[in-house]
Amino acid sequence: MGKLVVSLSPHAHGTDTVERNMFGVVIALIPALLVSFLYFGLGSVVVCLTSVAACMFFEWAISKYMLSQEPSLTDGSAIVTGLLLGMNLPSNLPLWIIIIGALVAIGVGKMSFGGLGHNPFNPALVGRCFLLVSFPAQMTSWPLIGQLGKYSDAVTGATPLSIMKTAIKTNDPSVLNSVPDALHLLLGNNPTGGAGTIGEVCALALILGLCFMLWRKIITWHIPVAIIATVFVFSGLLHLANPVYANPLTVILSGGLMLGAIFMATDYVTSPMTHKGQIIYGVCIGFLTVVIRNWGSYPEGMSFAILIMNGFTPLINYYVKPKRFGEVPAKK
Repeated sequence: MGKLVVSLSPHAHGTDTVERNMFGVVIALIPALLVSFLYFGLGSVVVCLTSVAACMFFEWAISKYMLSQEPSLTDGSAIVTGLLLGMNLPSNLPLWIIIIGALVAIGVGKMSFGGLGHNPFNPALVGRCFLLVSFPAQMTSWPLIGQLGKYSDAVTGATPLSIMKTAIKTNDPSVLNSVPDALHLLLGNNPTGGAGTIGEVCALALILGLCFMLWRKIITWHIPVAIIATVFVFSGLLHLANPVYANPLTVILSGGLMLGAIFMATDYVTSPMTHKGQIIYGVCIGFLTVVIRNWGSYPEGMSFAILIMNGFTPLINYYVKPKRFGEVPAKK
């Protein structure tokens, strides 16, 4: 008589794979990448290619020679990390700084915890925040749009977020007149001043990527919508209370908010598993982003807000979890 063998869960299998989802994210990033190449030209290409190549090399080297594991470059996670790290950098950043960022992102943010699926913090943001703290001058030097043939010698200028920060510090609402209108921010971040990081140059391109990932069911709407709605409401209340704070539409279209909400905060490994938990997570990220932007040292707070909430993800998963199948509620 044959034995009944019960395998480990899950028992229901779908068509989703790590490779499919990772390369789906790469496809979703293509509109933003194309716009960045159009606006920044050589600088954008150099930074993104260097970041991707360095991330893939460090993952291969660490897996093979330090962890004695078979390198898993084919799953696409190193490519996604490299692209997201590159898109969170200025288009004139020196190559050696990009390589250091890739080493920290892969070596510290990912492989030191055991590789894909084990990292508690988003690797690309770990690399980005390390560079921001270690090289603040280079990481806050923002090239102007339209310098297609320039890389290291690009002319720089103030970003919309830095202008908003100046308005708050000087308590002068008229400073906000220098901030581009919502249409310019939607199509091309700042036509007259510094454009920010490579990935935040065009909000519309990022929204197209969001639509693609929702259509492919790579992510759900809960985290991006919770972040954007929270920032809109909180910024709107501040704007009504004091016009020195920018209007909410300008706030959500400025800086790395759309890039972070769509591509960084939705990382499978570092975000909550339940929809309720994802909404709590997104609301907290949105709230922290507004707090850091308005009262912190840096004009941008999206990266720090996501990393902070990455640390709270296990707690959210613990306290916000579905009822077990067949569980009988305890009698009071």
